[in-house]
Amino acid sequence: MTDSLRHFGQYDVILLRDGVFEAPAEVLIHADGSVARQGAIAALGKPMLQVDVNCFALRSADGIILVDAGAGTAWGPKYGYARSALHDAGITPDQIRLILLTHIHGDHALGLFDGDAPYFPNAEIVVPARDFAFFTDPAAREATPEARRGGFKVAEQLVRVYGSRVRQIPDGPVLAGIEARPLPGHTPGHTGYLVRGGDRIDAEDKDLLIWGDTLHLEDLQPGDPKIGLIYDIDPEMAVRTRQATLEHAVREGWIVAGGHITGFGRVERASEGYQIVPA
Repeated sequence: MTDSLRHFGQYDVILLRDGVFEAPAEVLIHADGSVARQGAIAALGKPMLQVDVNCFALRSADGIILVDAGAGTAWGPKYGYARSALHDAGITPDQIRLILLTHIHGDHALGLFDGDAPYFPNAEIVVPARDFAFFTDPAAREATPEARRGGFKVAEQLVRVYGSRVRQIPDGPVLAGIEARPLPGHTPGHTGYLVRGGDRIDAEDKDLLIWGDTLHLEDLQPGDPKIGLIYDIDPEMAVRTRQATLEHAVREGWIVAGGHITGFGRVERASEGYQIVPA
Protein backbone atom coordinates (compact mmCIF):
# COMPACT_ATOMS: atom_id res chain seq x y z
CA MET A 1 0.00 0.00 0.00
CA THR A 2 2.87 2.37 -0.75
CA ASP A 3 1.94 4.04 -4.08
CA SER A 4 1.56 7.77 -3.50
CA LEU A 5 -0.30 8.73 -6.69
CA ARG A 6 -3.58 7.29 -7.93
CA HIS A 7 -6.35 8.44 -10.26
CA PHE A 8 -10.02 8.49 -9.26
CA GLY A 9 -12.61 10.10 -11.49
CA GLN A 10 -11.48 13.60 -12.40
CA TYR A 11 -8.86 13.70 -9.64
CA ASP A 12 -5.20 12.80 -9.39
CA VAL A 13 -4.91 11.82 -5.71
CA ILE A 14 -1.50 12.31 -4.11
CA LEU A 15 -0.84 10.85 -0.67
CA LEU A 16 1.28 13.26 1.40
CA ARG A 17 3.07 11.64 4.33
CA ASP A 18 3.47 14.32 6.98
CA GLY A 19 5.33 12.28 9.61
CA VAL A 20 5.00 9.43 12.09
CA PHE A 21 2.95 9.60 15.27
CA GLU A 22 4.27 7.63 18.24
CA ALA A 23 2.51 6.78 21.50
CA PRO A 24 2.87 4.16 24.24
CA ALA A 25 0.92 0.94 23.79
CA GLU A 26 -1.15 1.89 26.83
CA VAL A 27 -3.21 4.24 24.65
CA LEU A 28 -5.02 1.16 23.31
CA ILE A 29 -8.53 0.50 24.61
CA HIS A 30 -11.01 -2.32 23.97
CA ALA A 31 -14.80 -2.33 24.06
CA ASP A 32 -14.82 -5.68 25.89
CA GLY A 33 -12.85 -4.44 28.90
CA SER A 34 -9.47 -4.78 30.57
CA VAL A 35 -8.68 -8.40 29.70
CA ALA A 36 -9.39 -7.79 26.02
CA ARG A 37 -7.38 -4.57 26.21
CA GLN A 38 -4.36 -6.43 27.56
CA GLY A 39 -4.76 -8.93 24.75
CA ALA A 40 -4.71 -6.09 22.22
CA ILE A 41 -1.58 -4.61 23.79
CA ALA A 42 0.06 -8.04 23.67
CA ALA A 43 -0.96 -8.43 20.01
CA LEU A 44 0.66 -5.08 19.22
CA GLY A 45 3.85 -6.69 20.45
CA LYS A 46 5.88 -3.56 21.17
CA PRO A 47 5.95 -0.84 23.82
CA MET A 48 5.25 1.97 21.35
CA LEU A 49 2.93 2.25 18.40
CA GLN A 50 4.01 4.14 15.31
CA VAL A 51 1.53 5.20 12.64
CA ASP A 52 1.84 7.36 9.56
CA VAL A 53 0.29 10.82 9.55
CA ASN A 54 -1.14 11.46 6.09
CA CYS A 55 -3.01 14.08 4.17
CA PHE A 56 -3.97 14.19 0.50
CA ALA A 57 -3.78 16.50 -2.51
CA LEU A 58 -6.45 16.14 -5.18
CA ARG A 59 -5.64 17.76 -8.51
CA SER A 60 -8.18 18.27 -11.30
CA ALA A 61 -8.83 20.65 -14.17
CA ASP A 62 -10.57 22.91 -11.66
CA GLY A 63 -7.53 23.28 -9.43
CA ILE A 64 -5.99 21.69 -6.35
CA ILE A 65 -7.66 20.81 -3.06
CA LEU A 66 -6.39 19.08 0.06
CA VAL A 67 -7.99 16.60 2.40
CA ASP A 68 -6.46 17.50 5.78
CA ALA A 69 -3.21 19.40 6.18
CA GLY A 70 -0.99 17.42 8.59
CA ALA A 71 0.58 18.86 11.71
CA GLY A 72 2.86 21.36 10.01
CA THR A 73 5.69 22.47 12.26
CA ALA A 74 3.51 22.64 15.39
CA TRP A 75 4.48 19.21 16.69
CA GLY A 76 8.20 19.47 16.06
CA PRO A 77 10.70 18.20 13.49
CA LYS A 78 9.16 14.74 13.08
CA TYR A 79 6.23 16.34 11.23
CA GLY A 80 5.64 18.83 8.45
CA TYR A 81 6.87 16.68 5.58
CA ALA A 82 3.60 17.09 3.67
CA ARG A 83 4.80 20.58 2.82
CA SER A 84 7.95 19.31 1.13
CA ALA A 85 5.89 16.60 -0.60
CA LEU A 86 3.64 19.31 -2.04
CA HIS A 87 6.72 21.17 -3.22
CA ASP A 88 8.07 18.00 -4.85
CA ALA A 89 4.73 17.62 -6.66
CA GLY A 90 5.10 21.15 -8.03
CA ILE A 91 2.35 22.57 -5.82
CA THR A 92 2.75 25.85 -3.94
CA PRO A 93 0.62 26.90 -0.94
CA ASP A 94 -1.04 29.73 -2.87
CA GLN A 95 -2.37 27.24 -5.46
CA ILE A 96 -4.55 25.42 -2.92
CA ARG A 97 -8.12 26.65 -3.31
CA LEU A 98 -9.96 24.40 -0.87
CA ILE A 99 -9.07 22.20 2.11
CA LEU A 100 -11.50 19.55 3.34
CA LEU A 101 -10.96 18.61 7.00
CA THR A 102 -11.98 15.15 8.18
CA HIS A 103 -12.05 16.49 11.75
CA ILE A 104 -10.49 19.11 13.99
CA HIS A 105 -7.46 17.40 15.53
CA GLY A 106 -3.94 18.77 15.49
CA ASP A 107 -2.35 16.16 13.23
CA HIS A 108 -4.97 16.95 10.59
CA ALA A 109 -5.35 20.71 10.95
CA LEU A 110 -2.29 22.37 12.49
CA GLY A 111 -0.62 22.31 9.07
CA LEU A 112 -3.08 25.04 8.09
CA PHE A 113 -1.08 27.58 10.10
CA ASP A 114 2.20 29.42 9.70
CA GLY A 115 2.48 30.66 13.25
CA ASP A 116 -0.64 32.80 13.58
CA ALA A 117 -0.99 33.36 9.84
CA PRO A 118 -2.56 31.14 7.17
CA TYR A 119 -0.08 28.78 5.50
CA PHE A 120 -2.48 28.54 2.54
CA PRO A 121 -3.24 32.18 1.76
CA ASN A 122 -5.98 31.59 -0.82
CA ALA A 123 -7.69 28.51 0.59
CA GLU A 124 -11.20 28.11 1.90
CA ILE A 125 -11.35 25.66 4.82
CA VAL A 126 -14.28 23.24 4.74
CA VAL A 127 -15.18 21.75 8.13
CA PRO A 128 -17.85 19.15 9.01
CA ALA A 129 -20.61 21.15 10.71
CA ARG A 130 -20.99 18.76 13.67
CA ASP A 131 -17.27 18.86 14.40
CA PHE A 132 -17.20 22.64 14.22
CA ALA A 133 -20.21 22.90 16.52
CA PHE A 134 -18.60 20.61 19.10
CA PHE A 135 -15.14 22.14 19.10
CA THR A 136 -16.47 25.70 19.36
CA ASP A 137 -18.93 24.88 22.16
CA PRO A 138 -17.76 26.35 25.52
CA ALA A 139 -19.80 23.78 27.47
CA ALA A 140 -18.22 20.87 25.59
CA ARG A 141 -14.79 22.36 26.23
CA GLU A 142 -15.42 22.67 29.96
CA ALA A 143 -16.67 19.07 30.07
CA THR A 144 -13.46 17.81 28.43
CA PRO A 145 -10.36 17.14 30.56
CA GLU A 146 -7.67 19.78 30.07
CA ALA A 147 -5.25 17.27 28.55
CA ARG A 148 -7.80 16.43 25.84
CA ARG A 149 -8.71 19.97 24.76
CA GLY A 150 -6.36 20.20 21.80
CA GLY A 151 -9.18 20.18 19.25
CA PHE A 152 -10.84 23.14 20.94
CA LYS A 153 -7.62 25.11 20.73
CA VAL A 154 -7.22 24.21 17.05
CA ALA A 155 -10.78 25.33 16.32
CA GLU A 156 -10.15 28.62 18.11
CA GLN A 157 -7.02 29.22 16.02
CA LEU A 158 -8.82 28.19 12.84
CA VAL A 159 -11.50 30.82 13.34
CA ARG A 160 -8.96 33.46 14.31
CA VAL A 161 -6.61 32.83 11.37
CA TYR A 162 -8.99 31.98 8.51
CA GLY A 163 -12.10 33.87 9.67
CA SER A 164 -14.76 34.07 6.97
CA ARG A 165 -12.88 31.52 4.85
CA VAL A 166 -14.04 28.75 7.21
CA ARG A 167 -17.15 27.06 5.81
CA GLN A 168 -19.22 24.42 7.56
CA ILE A 169 -20.74 21.61 5.53
CA PRO A 170 -23.38 18.93 6.14
CA ASP A 171 -23.10 15.36 4.92
CA GLY A 172 -23.54 14.81 1.20
CA PRO A 173 -22.07 16.24 -2.02
CA VAL A 174 -19.19 18.67 -1.52
CA LEU A 175 -17.74 19.05 -5.00
CA ALA A 176 -18.17 17.31 -8.31
CA GLY A 177 -17.25 13.68 -7.63
CA ILE A 178 -16.71 14.10 -3.86
CA GLU A 179 -19.17 13.30 -1.07
CA ALA A 180 -18.86 13.88 2.69
CA ARG A 181 -19.68 10.68 4.60
CA PRO A 182 -20.44 10.82 8.35
CA LEU A 183 -18.06 8.59 10.34
CA PRO A 184 -18.70 9.72 13.94
CA GLY A 185 -17.03 8.45 17.09
CA HIS A 186 -13.42 9.53 16.88
CA THR A 187 -14.92 13.01 17.05
CA PRO A 188 -18.62 13.94 16.91
CA GLY A 189 -18.43 15.19 13.34
CA HIS A 190 -15.63 12.96 12.07
CA THR A 191 -16.11 12.68 8.31
CA GLY A 192 -14.76 10.69 5.39
CA TYR A 193 -14.64 11.85 1.78
CA LEU A 194 -15.76 9.48 -0.96
CA VAL A 195 -14.07 10.26 -4.28
CA ARG A 196 -15.99 8.74 -7.15
CA GLY A 197 -13.99 6.83 -9.77
CA GLY A 198 -14.43 5.87 -13.37
CA ASP A 199 -14.92 9.19 -15.16
CA ARG A 200 -11.58 9.15 -16.94
CA ILE A 201 -9.87 6.55 -19.14
CA ASP A 202 -6.84 6.40 -16.84
CA ALA A 203 -8.89 6.47 -13.61
CA GLU A 204 -9.66 3.65 -11.21
CA ASP A 205 -13.02 1.99 -11.80
CA LYS A 206 -13.56 1.92 -8.02
CA ASP A 207 -14.32 4.74 -5.60
CA LEU A 208 -11.84 5.96 -2.99
CA LEU A 209 -12.87 6.51 0.62
CA ILE A 210 -10.49 8.78 2.53
CA TRP A 211 -11.67 7.79 5.99
CA GLY A 212 -9.65 10.01 8.31
CA ASP A 213 -9.19 8.31 11.70
CA THR A 214 -11.82 5.60 11.36
CA LEU A 215 -8.95 3.34 12.38
CA HIS A 216 -5.33 3.93 13.28
CA LEU A 217 -3.79 0.44 13.42
CA GLU A 218 -4.15 -1.29 10.08
CA ASP A 219 -2.66 -4.57 11.35
CA LEU A 220 -4.90 -4.87 14.43
CA GLN A 221 -8.19 -3.01 14.15
CA PRO A 222 -9.56 -4.58 10.95
CA GLY A 223 -9.30 -8.01 12.60
CA ASP A 224 -10.83 -6.69 15.81
CA PRO A 225 -12.73 -3.42 15.29
CA LYS A 226 -13.44 -3.25 19.02
CA ILE A 227 -9.84 -2.11 19.54
CA GLY A 228 -9.65 1.66 19.80
CA LEU A 229 -7.40 4.40 21.10
CA ILE A 230 -7.96 6.78 23.98
CA TYR A 231 -8.24 9.60 21.44
CA ASP A 232 -11.73 8.43 20.37
CA ILE A 233 -14.15 10.89 21.98
CA ASP A 234 -17.04 8.40 21.84
CA PRO A 235 -15.39 4.96 21.87
CA GLU A 236 -18.62 2.97 21.51
CA MET A 237 -19.71 5.01 18.51
CA ALA A 238 -16.20 4.70 17.05
CA VAL A 239 -16.47 0.90 17.22
CA ARG A 240 -19.85 0.92 15.46
CA THR A 241 -18.54 3.26 12.78
CA ARG A 242 -15.40 1.17 12.28
CA GLN A 243 -17.37 -2.05 11.91
CA ALA A 244 -19.90 -0.51 9.53
CA THR A 245 -17.27 1.22 7.41
CA LEU A 246 -15.15 -1.91 7.01
CA GLU A 247 -18.22 -3.88 5.96
CA HIS A 248 -19.37 -1.16 3.61
CA ALA A 249 -15.90 -0.98 2.02
CA VAL A 250 -16.02 -4.73 1.35
CA ARG A 251 -19.49 -4.64 -0.17
CA GLU A 252 -18.82 -1.57 -2.32
CA GLY A 253 -15.27 -2.59 -3.30
CA TRP A 254 -13.92 0.80 -2.26
CA ILE A 255 -10.24 1.62 -2.24
CA VAL A 256 -9.44 3.06 1.17
CA ALA A 257 -6.88 5.50 2.50
CA GLY A 258 -6.68 7.44 5.72
CA GLY A 259 -4.88 9.64 8.15
CA HIS A 260 -2.91 6.77 9.67
CA ILE A 261 -2.79 3.80 7.30
CA THR A 262 -0.02 3.24 4.79
CA GLY A 263 -0.82 4.01 1.18
CA PHE A 264 -3.96 2.79 -0.58
CA GLY A 265 -5.66 -0.47 0.35
CA ARG A 266 -8.66 -2.67 -0.14
CA VAL A 267 -10.71 -4.20 2.68
CA GLU A 268 -11.37 -7.94 2.57
CA ARG A 269 -13.14 -10.29 4.93
CA ALA A 270 -10.78 -12.49 6.94
CA SER A 271 -11.10 -15.50 9.23
CA GLU A 272 -11.40 -12.97 12.05
CA GLY A 273 -13.06 -9.73 11.03
CA TYR A 274 -11.39 -8.00 8.11
CA GLN A 275 -7.99 -7.24 6.68
CA ILE A 276 -6.56 -4.44 4.57
CA VAL A 277 -4.51 -5.55 1.57
CA PRO A 278 -2.58 -3.47 -0.97
CA ALA A 279 -4.71 -2.09 -3.77
